[in-house]
Amino acid sequence: MAPLVSRRHYSEINPTPIFHLTETEEMLKESVARFSKEVILPKVREMDEAEMMDRGIVEQLFEQGVMGIEIGEEYGGSGMSFGSAVVAIEELARVDPSVSVLVDVHNTLVNTAFRTYGSAALKKKYLPRLATGTVGSFCLSEPASGSDAFALQTKAIKSSSGGSYKITGQKMWITNAAESEIFIVFANIAPERGYKGITAFIVEKGMPGFAIAKKEKKLGIKASSTCVLTFDDVEVPAENLLGNEGEGYKYAISLLNEGRIGIAAQMTGLALGAWENAVKYVWNDRKQFGKYIGEFQGMQFQIAQARTEIEAARALVYNAVRVKEAGGARAGEGFVKEAAMAKLYASQVAQRVSGSAIEWMGGMGFVREGLAEKFWRDSKIGAIYEGTSNIQLQTIAKLLQKEYKV
Repeated sequence: MAPLVSRRHYSEINPTPIFHLTETEEMLKESVARFSKEVILPKVREMDEAEMMDRGIVEQLFEQGVMGIEIGEEYGGSGMSFGSAVVAIEELARVDPSVSVLVDVHNTLVNTAFRTYGSAALKKKYLPRLATGTVGSFCLSEPASGSDAFALQTKAIKSSSGGSYKITGQKMWITNAAESEIFIVFANIAPERGYKGITAFIVEKGMPGFAIAKKEKKLGIKASSTCVLTFDDVEVPAENLLGNEGEGYKYAISLLNEGRIGIAAQMTGLALGAWENAVKYVWNDRKQFGKYIGEFQGMQFQIAQARTEIEAARALVYNAVRVKEAGGARAGEGFVKEAAMAKLYASQVAQRVSGSAIEWMGGMGFVREGLAEKFWRDSKIGAIYEGTSNIQLQTIAKLLQKEYKV
């Protein structure tokens, strides 16, 4: 019987640790962490109470280069990797998940859509703006179209000349809407074809008939704007078609799979921020019965368990990142399962850890003077947007069934 492993195929090169960052990623991590603590942290509570993103912070995010991480330098972007975007999202969430999701949606959904599906003319027109000073929104969800994203009712009618389209309908739960000037809007040009009629368009703020309506008042990530958008015969030039007619559903699926890794990173960053905020308090500030409360064995076990779960969630996130960057786990499979698992588990861990952190801190965790209660409120959205936890479980189960069913 031949040996299972031939010596000539044996490699002396050890696999790279999953948390190993490239030099560029490490430098970005340090830069974003410093910016978060020095610039964002002093304004976190104020923005949360006002339910509004500080305009100065948005401007500085562009100045720091984190709004165009994957956009090429020829368009004014940073020309970095997807992994770099995830590192930045995670670091921002350790201080403020609201700022983190603004950066996440702008990079992983909007910028990626233009880079991947935009024509040369659209890239030349919009990528420099998106990289240097203009926020973008991804407009898919509607009042009756949430988890069933392709049941959308917004319609687009092509003019007889073919030179434009008129969009009519309503979008809901649109992140970044109040800050945005560029919107990727999904509308159906052939409702009789179902989801195969869904097409993506570029709409700009100020186009006649387009309005940013109600701004939602939310439980968490309150500084992040979430708005209703209305379209009343909004005329969009044909050159603002993103990709091809009827392929919008394909684009949305692909983009959301990538975006889920970004949301998972937001959740791991949030969990780590909540954990750090609490342990600094229980190990350095509050004493009971003559010693710091973090020194009691019961507390230490909870703290250790929470940090272990955070690192497990981060391992899923960075595994998904590297699988995505490598072009998929296996040919044709992509990174769908890895992204779904990362998003599912990271959102679960974020809720558990941020909730426990409040209890560890006692009264100081419950009041709005600190950040503990905010981290918990912010964590709840992780199980809802960019695919609910049940949708992630369904996705994972389908892929596992495909793998094991005879």
